[in-house]
Amino acid sequence: MAPAQASADSGADGGVRLRLDVAYDGAAFSGWARQPGLRTVQGALETALATVFTRWGSPPLLTVAGRTDAGVHAVGQVAHLDLDAAQWAALARPRRSAPDAGGRHGSGRDGSGRDGSGRDPLDGLVKRVNGIAGVEGDVVVTRASIAPDGFDARFSPLWRRYQYRVADVDAPRDPRRRGHTLWYPGRLDPAAMERGALTLLGLHDFAAFCKPREGATTIRTLQEFRWDREPDGVLVASLQADAFCHSMVRAMVGATIAVGEGRFGPERLEELRVAGERTSAFKVAPAKGLTLTEVGYPPDAELAARAEQTRARRSVDGTSATVGG
Repeated sequence: MAPAQASADSGADGGVRLRLDVAYDGAAFSGWARQPGLRTVQGALETALATVFTRWGSPPLLTVAGRTDAGVHAVGQVAHLDLDAAQWAALARPRRSAPDAGGRHGSGRDGSGRDGSGRDPLDGLVKRVNGIAGVEGDVVVTRASIAPDGFDARFSPLWRRYQYRVADVDAPRDPRRRGHTLWYPGRLDPAAMERGALTLLGLHDFAAFCKPREGATTIRTLQEFRWDREPDGVLVASLQADAFCHSMVRAMVGATIAVGEGRFGPERLEELRVAGERTSAFKVAPAKGLTLTEVGYPPDAELAARAEQTRARRSVDGTSATVGG
């Protein structure tokens, strides 16, 4: 990791915005968003941050790119947090190093952004948060970095990307992947599933595939939806959109599985989308096969403009910019 240095937009008060890259196994979590009495990814991480900064003001809170549902996994989740001047100073404060050969302890910084021991404060933050929140090994902060000017984990993304894994009878039953793969008891037709998926691409109202939320739009741009069979035989759906509404990914996966098993033809998916109503024609796929793999952001110079564009659009049509499972 490169030495931690506050960017020019850290704020007049000396505060700093940090980007966290996060991975987790969703099986033991009740989704991302904190909920009283339930174990959630946000709750676990914010509790760890509160412990790290317990002596320095209000605990930092996380803003996330995609609020995954209960049981959904992530390898490319992104969040940000804002540290005030005191918290950043505490994090970046040099620690006394081990004594040198002359019995003297090193101190201060060498101009590289590290203290005399070569320590990077963001490395230290990652280790401390993981040591508290990641004891069970099911949530890991993979990287912490100073956020570029204008970065907003929630409003700056151009797209979110998910994968869904299905093992039908032509794929092996790997017990090591049972918590991340749907085992389907019959044979599926991936070519038909692919044709059905293609009918959903583009800018549409996806009300038929979203759980309704009061005041939230279901209009999204689905940029990619394809099915591939991996060398080991497992079917993998890859989906990318500017954002996903609640339950949208799993509903579309469930609908294409219905096509793959021959319940109805690929053209039926477009008919359902145009009808714009929730239906019992297919089952929503279980959460365990779904993983948030990546969040895409524009170049640094365009982050602020993208965030403003997204906020303006959301404020007009009333939608939430978060991602559902």
